[in-house]
Amino acid sequence: MSVETRVITESEYPDWLRALNTGFLRPPVISDEEVASRRPHTDLARVRGAFDEGRCVATFRSFDQQLTTVGGAALPASAVSNVTVSPTHRRRGLLSRMMAADLAEAKERGDVVSTLIAAEYPIYGRYGFGPAAWTTEWAVDVPRTGLDPRWSGPSDGGRIDLVDAADVRKLGPELHARLAAVQPGVVSRNERWWQLNTGQVQLPGQPWTEPYYAVYRSASGEIEGLLAYEADDKWGDAKQPLNTATVRELLALTPAAERALWHYVCSVDWIATVKSGFRAPDDLLPLLLPDPRAARILTHADFLWVRILDVVRALEARTYAAAATLVLDVQDSAGLAGGTFRLDASPEGAVCAPSVESPDLTLDVRELGALYLGDESAVRLSALGLAAEATPGAAAVADALFRTSRRPWCPDVF
Repeated sequence: MSVETRVITESEYPDWLRALNTGFLRPPVISDEEVASRRPHTDLARVRGAFDEGRCVATFRSFDQQLTTVGGAALPASAVSNVTVSPTHRRRGLLSRMMAADLAEAKERGDVVSTLIAAEYPIYGRYGFGPAAWTTEWAVDVPRTGLDPRWSGPSDGGRIDLVDAADVRKLGPELHARLAAVQPGVVSRNERWWQLNTGQVQLPGQPWTEPYYAVYRSASGEIEGLLAYEADDKWGDAKQPLNTATVRELLALTPAAERALWHYVCSVDWIATVKSGFRAPDDLLPLLLPDPRAARILTHADFLWVRILDVVRALEARTYAAAATLVLDVQDSAGLAGGTFRLDASPEGAVCAPSVESPDLTLDVRELGALYLGDESAVRLSALGLAAEATPGAAAVADALFRTSRRPWCPDVF
């Protein structure tokens, strides 16, 4: 029998969860408690599965999301998650069929982009996704930083206070919304996110460790930063503390807040190493240390991938640092967003429309996704053969328009 891909039914949800766990190498046993915990927060109309003789062998889900683009506008996005194919059914086109159906529906709904966090790099480019924001994780050797071990708080009139999870659920959403208004790459968080990430709701089979929470208040008393971290308990010979603090979250609206929170976590007694969690590659962390070599890179990799679904709306939504006109030939084998488009951009705004003019630059929709949040270089893509100039210098013009002074950052796995 052929394998069928489609939206799942209510009764198939437990089997879908079993297949999801199988794909993610988790125990393939689903309890009634887990179904009851997850089901109310899952829109089955956007949950797909592949079925072979009634058994779910592949999974796929999408959900509504807002993505901050350059300039602070929030784009309607279709976030893709929970993608698996069981090892018995690989290389049969099951993901391709589910992805094609989901992207077509997203386009029909009016979503401007689709987003995902890729577990494996080679998979999603063929569906038009490009790596739009990268991430870096550091391990800081605290004794080598050169920071004052007697530090007792910010010198700018601000202060750092420890708070509880209930406080974070109250103040966190507003702080995150303010960050999302200025930081390209940030994605929306709903109430469920805050419940899960502060331990108010705990999923069966996923142990919860309560972290420490700290906030930075400016001299005026306004909360401008939030830190969540956990610490282990490890001691070496001669009773020397070798504990590691692992940062789960650090959101900062100002450089002062960011510097103060990093200084704080690096000054906690008994902490010998600080793991930063996933940060933007140009985070302040290494260079704010007197000795930046104390911060060793643990991970540097692609993170947020973007698939453009509506070129006109996407390009008109973001801002540009320069004034220029560029005609783009966007190629899209899926037929969702391809065409020739004239972009008239300036710091005051942008107008984009389909065009019959000869293109200045030709590129695939996946490369447009990589350029979109300002992280990638069109000149580099051209050197790699991934963009083609018809007008000499067009790639440099694209860089002047698209690139940003600071790199995009997505704080969340989804």
